Amino acid sequence: MAIAPDDAQRDSFRYQAMRDIVEQMRDSVPGKLEITKEGIVHDMMAPGRPHELTAAQVSRRLEKLMPDEILAHTGTPDVEAEAEGIMRHPDVMVIAVDDMEGEGSFDPRTLIAAIEVVSRSNPDNDWVSKMRDYPLLGIPVYAIFDPRTGTGAVLSEIHPTPEGPRYAIRKDFVYGEDVTIGEWTISTDALPRYA
Repeated sequence: MAIAPDDAQRDSFRYQAMRDIVEQMRDSVPGKLEITKEGIVHDMMAPGRPHELTAAQVSRRLEKLMPDEILAHTGTPDVEAEAEGIMRHPDVMVIAVDDMEGEGSFDPRTLIAAIEVVSRSNPDNDWVSKMRDYPLLGIPVYAIFDPRTGTGAVLSEIHPTPEGPRYAIRKDFVYGEDVTIGEWTISTDALPRYA
């Protein structure tokens, strides 16, 4: 007697298949690959100088204020919640050093904040998809810096909605203003813009 897989098993198989594809393609395609509820997201263009410089400057400004046991990390690995079928790679992850130890992807529930610099080629990934995924993953603070417009937003206070967990508080900012991410307030002066 054959037993058909239930929805959870199908979702798990689907996620694992997508994860295998991402792992196989990661070193052979330009840009960044992530997994969302809708499928694989491919940001075709590798981040350019303004994008990377923004991530580095935000990281450095935060780390000047943080205790030594917390980092504003700009490297790998990904943040993954297999049960949700989501694998993301924030541009900056505010995380305790102890939570970085070990192997494999980071547990998203250990992040203090996720910070994204909006890409020129796929802005909806940061403004729409990640705004939906990060509260679902339990990331308490999500900050967005948009070099296209010189603006951004900090989202916090996850609360339940009929569509799933969402951020209840949104504080918009303009480059040049101070912005608070978690417990730390940094300047946004002189952050680069896209030409």
